[in-house]
Amino acid sequence: MARRKECIAMLLAGGQGSRLKVLTEETAKPAVPFGGKYRIIDFPLSNCVNSGIDTVGILTQYQPLELNEYVGNGQPWGLNRNFGGAHILPPYSRSKKSEWYKGTANAICQNIPFIERYDPEYVLVLSGDHIYKMDYAKMLSYHKAKKAECTIAVLDVPKEEASRFGIMTLNKNGSVKEFEEKPKKPKSTKASMGIYIFNWKSLREYLIADDEDETSSNDFGKNIIPKMLADKCKLFGYEFEGYWKDVGTIESLWEANMDLLLKEGDPNFLNLKDSKFKIYARNYAQPSSFIGASSDISNSFVAEGCDIRGKVENSVVFTGCVVEENAYIKDSVVMPNAIIRKGANVKYAIVGENAQIGINAKVGDLREYYDKKEWGIAVVGKDKQVEQNQTVAVNEIY
Repeated sequence: MARRKECIAMLLAGGQGSRLKVLTEETAKPAVPFGGKYRIIDFPLSNCVNSGIDTVGILTQYQPLELNEYVGNGQPWGLNRNFGGAHILPPYSRSKKSEWYKGTANAICQNIPFIERYDPEYVLVLSGDHIYKMDYAKMLSYHKAKKAECTIAVLDVPKEEASRFGIMTLNKNGSVKEFEEKPKKPKSTKASMGIYIFNWKSLREYLIADDEDETSSNDFGKNIIPKMLADKCKLFGYEFEGYWKDVGTIESLWEANMDLLLKEGDPNFLNLKDSKFKIYARNYAQPSSFIGASSDISNSFVAEGCDIRGKVENSVVFTGCVVEENAYIKDSVVMPNAIIRKGANVKYAIVGENAQIGINAKVGDLREYYDKKEWGIAVVGKDKQVEQNQTVAVNEIY
């Protein structure tokens, strides 16, 4: 009898991440650094491992090189296996033309042959651009208990943010009554997290029918879910309580990094030190950080391999960074191998990988008091160089 997997995961990691601007010009959004020593994709991959799911198809498209190299054979997450493991799945080339993924549903549809190698009963569909910790095994148990054909992870969101999401209303038993993708006037605050569990046999039929429909956007939220609901399939919402953040904008990426610095007990605190639910990453060997006598570090995360001689306050400093004497970093995110030269000031900012901030340069909002309307994050892109005495203003993307 052929071997099979009960449940495999398909991770949508091809997003361009255009709202992250210079941070994703040469990097797929899931490969963007996060939290001092992680990348965004570490979270769904680690969730899979912690949930007992050992087969993950990673669907890449935009700027895949760095992401492909980072994931490799899946070894850091325990996903290097003879049967299963992590697999990078770029768009297929059919005959003489390359067929790009046209939408989330089309991306899964193109990979039906991959899924069928494992003959799964269930398929878990994930997004590669969210920061959260979740036990998918609990969601799968709920899916089975409800005898559902599709289960959608649901998060309660503030009413003013609801129009950004797929919004559903649920019956008392948890079944989905209505679903609307990004409604202008939301009827509820139950938002889809973009995490789905499907019965594979049912999903396969819907994917093929959707792919043959030339009027379709080939999208789960716009097409597959509404069609299943219209056909009176058994759809259920699985209510998630815990930390979750879509880091698709400059502000939300900055906020999620700052959440790491909150105290335990704060509702927005993101705990990455929980040994029972570890977040794994491909961490290249780094020496211990050098913390100079002139340094002053408070309420900050400084990763391995840094050279800190200046002042760092309420900030996240990634591996391999250099902060020279009299440099001052506050409320900022400094990504791997960035250099902050002597006398530079960086406040309310994101500094990209390998960027250099010149001597006495100023980046971000350096006022002590500010009008919230004028507040914003300054961003210095990957490999960019801010010259000596140069200023990168509030909200400026450099």
